Amino acid sequence: MSAFAIEINGLSKSYGDVQALNDVSLNVERGELFGLIGPDGAGKTSLLRILATMLLPSSGTAALEGCDVVKDYTKIRKMIGYMPGRFSLYTDLSVEENLQFFATVYGSSIEENYHFIKDIYSHLEPFKDRLAGKLSGGMKQKLALCCALIHRPEVLILDEPTTGVDVVSRSELWAMLKNVKQYGITIIVSTPYMDEASLCDRVALIQQGTFMSIDTPAAIVKNFAFAVFEIRTSNMHLLLKELELIPFIQSAHLFGQYVHIMYKDNRIEEEKLRETLLLKGLSEIEIRSIEPSIEDCFIHLMTNNG
Repeated sequence: MSAFAIEINGLSKSYGDVQALNDVSLNVERGELFGLIGPDGAGKTSLLRILATMLLPSSGTAALEGCDVVKDYTKIRKMIGYMPGRFSLYTDLSVEENLQFFATVYGSSIEENYHFIKDIYSHLEPFKDRLAGKLSGGMKQKLALCCALIHRPEVLILDEPTTGVDVVSRSELWAMLKNVKQYGITIIVSTPYMDEASLCDRVALIQQGTFMSIDTPAAIVKNFAFAVFEIRTSNMHLLLKELELIPFIQSAHLFGQYVHIMYKDNRIEEEKLRETLLLKGLSEIEIRSIEPSIEDCFIHLMTNNG
């Protein structure tokens, strides 16, 4: 038996001149909730499709529970649950018909594993006769998750499951994944939302097909070497414009009502910055030190590797 649920070694994928994945390696523990965190076009979908045996790698290897994604694809398809980014169930079948279909495909039944999905399916049961195409975004998400779990897979692969759904549905899905994890199922999930990184056991920050950091969210933040400050002034548009021109500012990005900044030499330059901004005509300047977020870490890594 393999030591890991998922093993990726030197994996690359190109589409013509476009390099979607560039020599990435990763091990995922059994029972781990692992997140691929990065923006659109970072390579998340290509990686998950390779793991789901829907796409062949250009080079390198990947294995699930010791089974190679190229040589043993038939075995892998029986042991995984896969939820693609786009809703891909049958819109002209009802909720119950979709679930029964996927259970039958995997040689199972709704009754056999109902106890396993009942907490999720309970939200759908009142609408079991409704066509899947008529469900709301959040309900479609829950149905797709039920169909991916109805055969109780060993590995669950989710490609941006919370994209395009409301905040409540996002929260509900992560609560459901925590419950699924209690059954020992390995989960690998991709998301462009940095705030979801903290909900994973470990994450890989990915940009332009390359892993920039792999660790627990807490460790990534703890090991971040730069001080982060938030700043607000009377004119936020002018503030952003002027910060880009100040030579001792390394990065400046808008976060809600504030701009997060880092200094190039990591020294506290508050008074120097304040004087510079006052000379530029800005007033009501607020600057304070804050704890870095996972998004601050990602932006810094992305800037340095860009």
